Amino acid sequence: MMWLYVMFDLPVLTPDERRRATRFRKTLLDCGFEMAQFSVYLRFCDSKETAETHIRKVQSVLPPAGCVHIITITDKQYGNARIFQGTMQKRPPENPDQLVLL
Repeated sequence: MMWLYVMFDLPVLTPDERRRATRFRKTLLDCGFEMAQFSVYLRFCDSKETAETHIRKVQSVLPPAGCVHIITITDKQYGNARIFQGTMQKRPPENPDQLVLL
């Protein structure tokens, strides 16, 4: 089990650049990522193969300009994260429940 972090800095000076950046963020949401910060999105993956599938999907929709980093971390590393909102510390979100299809 692992987590994918997608971090990006995209140009947004022109209307076209803003449109591309918005499209990229919406695609991340459509792929099951959740926003941690404005330019940081994360997603739980139950296997390395699933993570690779999502990495390829992100790679296929990269805007023509800007910088995108994708980092994979283990579930244990994610569980050790310290998250602060203002002066209050928050716990990382729990792993999503796995669906069982019969």
